[in-house]
Amino acid sequence: MRRRITALCGVLILALGVWAAFPKTLLAETEEAAPLTGVTINVYNWGEYISDGTDGTIDINAEFTRRTGIQVNYTTYPDNESLYSKLASGGASYDVIIPSDYMISKMIDEGMLEKLDFNNIPNFQYIDEAYRNPLYDPENEYSVPYTWGVVGIFYNKNYVSEEETKSWDVLWNEKYAGKILMFDNPRDTFGIAQKLLGFSFNSTDADEWIQAADLLKQQKPLVQAYVMDQIFSKMENGEAWLGPYYAGDAAILVEDNEDIGFTIPTEQGTNFFVDAMCIPKGSQHKAEAEAYINFLCDPEIAAANMEYIGYSTPESAAKELLPEEMVESPIFYPPQEVLDRSEVFVNLPTETSLQLDTLWAEVKMGGPGETMTLVAVLAGFLALYIGIVIYKKAKLRNELK
Repeated sequence: MRRRITALCGVLILALGVWAAFPKTLLAETEEAAPLTGVTINVYNWGEYISDGTDGTIDINAEFTRRTGIQVNYTTYPDNESLYSKLASGGASYDVIIPSDYMISKMIDEGMLEKLDFNNIPNFQYIDEAYRNPLYDPENEYSVPYTWGVVGIFYNKNYVSEEETKSWDVLWNEKYAGKILMFDNPRDTFGIAQKLLGFSFNSTDADEWIQAADLLKQQKPLVQAYVMDQIFSKMENGEAWLGPYYAGDAAILVEDNEDIGFTIPTEQGTNFFVDAMCIPKGSQHKAEAEAYINFLCDPEIAAANMEYIGYSTPESAAKELLPEEMVESPIFYPPQEVLDRSEVFVNLPTETSLQLDTLWAEVKMGGPGETMTLVAVLAGFLALYIGIVIYKKAKLRNELK
């Protein structure tokens, strides 16, 4: 999903002399590197979603360790559902995660997140009021916004006009058959169909979800592939001409390839998303995790981080430090009329979530009929395999007699 932006106007040079306001027990009172504390926090984030020192930019995790002595074990995941599965299985222990809005809501409902101690996160003061007490965390007890953005359409200017991409229905245009990409996750994919049908992303009407699935099944013969980060290579080499994706990732394609454009559809509206920092239930280093969240909220750190990854910041103080080209770009900071027509995802009721999972499988497999056919074929192969095993064992017993 999330990818870094190449330099828009050269690397932003920031003075890092202003220190983040950590709890004093976690922050060395000298510009020299803090002695190691012996504590390592486990951070789980989207792929390529933090500044890592490439091209002379700041290495966020290394700088955090330098200032606090707290080391960071940093790993990545491809989507919200993978993150949830990993945590729900109990197979790993993390201290900081950065899920999206609807997944945060789900985790809150299921008791999977720790309440934050905002005394340890004084830099929360820089988070704009518009991003506080959101629908997915109405009391603002479990999360601190990291980035925000909207969803739009990448298109190849040689074959597709900008005017066509102002509506989601271009992704159903038969003249682009075999050149269309779609998200490889259910919420984003169904969301596009729902907007075309005039439904809410968060509908609980079973019939509306079925109608959205039917629309996606109609589209399926036109779709080259369901992808996430693979969209970059497919668009860059001309293999695909159209594909929806996140605005924060637009610059890496638009900046590097003059043939690629990006439009936020205005006819039906789009998804407005927020990714936020949370602490999973059972974290062994909660105070240190809160220090890390606080560090990422420091305006200078946030600005350097946002310029690198290419997403929009929820802090006006950080936005003021960004290059003018980025701040004035409608990709990163869409006009208010676009935001007014956008909608956020929230956690769906269990019954609706189960229906979505079933319908998504049908869309990917081509419908319930094809799904049953595949099951029947697999069952046939299994029966054949078992028969062969039984036959060989019987033959071996006869040979040993």
